[in-house]
Amino acid sequence: MNSAKKDPKTGNWMIQYRYTDWQGEVHKSTKRGFKTKKEAENWLRNFMLKQAVNFDMNMEDFIDIYMEDCRSRLRANTIEMKEYVINDKIIPYFGKKAVSSITASDIRKWQNELISKGYSDTYLKTINNQLTAIFNFAVNYYDLGNNPCRKAGSMGKARAAEMPFWTVDEFQTFLDHVMDKRVSYMGFKLFFWTGLRKGELLALTREDVDLDAKTITVNKSYQRVKNKEIINPPKTPKSNRTISIPDFLAVDLKEYFDSIYGLGPKDRLFPVGREYYNNEMKRGIKASGVKYITVHNLRHSHAATLAHMQVLPLEVANRLGHENVETTLNIYEHLYPDSQTKLAEEIDKRYEKGDI
Repeated sequence: MNSAKKDPKTGNWMIQYRYTDWQGEVHKSTKRGFKTKKEAENWLRNFMLKQAVNFDMNMEDFIDIYMEDCRSRLRANTIEMKEYVINDKIIPYFGKKAVSSITASDIRKWQNELISKGYSDTYLKTINNQLTAIFNFAVNYYDLGNNPCRKAGSMGKARAAEMPFWTVDEFQTFLDHVMDKRVSYMGFKLFFWTGLRKGELLALTREDVDLDAKTITVNKSYQRVKNKEIINPPKTPKSNRTISIPDFLAVDLKEYFDSIYGLGPKDRLFPVGREYYNNEMKRGIKASGVKYITVHNLRHSHAATLAHMQVLPLEVANRLGHENVETTLNIYEHLYPDSQTKLAEEIDKRYEKGDI
């Protein structure tokens, strides 16, 4: 059966083959459209290796198996980010190599090439983690002998240096220069005073805001994947939360709602794309002269404002939708440099008073 021959209809090569699937069932099929007999035979060889998960297969073929598993478990925007890193940084280097032939030395050379390109430490770490995840998948589920990434060591850093943020004064200076666009003005105020993620803000609808209770309910996130708008659940379960807002923000939101003709309960409050606020951020920074930060850094600015107000890390974690307070402290430890010292001092005071 497994033989290549000319397709009489097109003149290209085709190959007929049998294979046994993971349930033990035998199938027969035909693959058409090859320019040469060798191309058809190479395709069949890789297909059969993939069916048997033989690690003599090319890395790009095993990545197909890995991604098929990921697609059933991960959100669309996460898959898109994985695909970008894999297609841009992993397949060009390792794609044609047999999985079993990739060594720690190969990975060190790959790491050194990427380091030489000047990428940020956190991006290097992200790229390295992706290759490690692919090999871990092979080890854990298909019995590859070992993960060469472990021997090669890592690159980059999991966390960047202290994240830049704006003070309230810097934010107000910036805000004065985007007042000409109501959707920009209101959106940036929410970013700074609530710590919302971009996807969370873009998914907000009128029914998510309770002006009487002065709360915003976060229960979804806006993404754009391959030119298609998608509303997903929030980033993590803890991201489902209710945020209290100050009076001045409730007043601003009321005026904003009144300015939108025919606003329905399920209508998006900020019907713009993800790049809109990136572009408006650059415009406002250029006009105001404040230091450069990103839209996501407004979330850090909110955390910094709360820390300056001496709000406890646990309360900050709940407001930002972090899974646990350790995440908050890992990201914002520089905002609480004396927290352990102050805690020890407070225990001492209470002990001396007999309060504990």
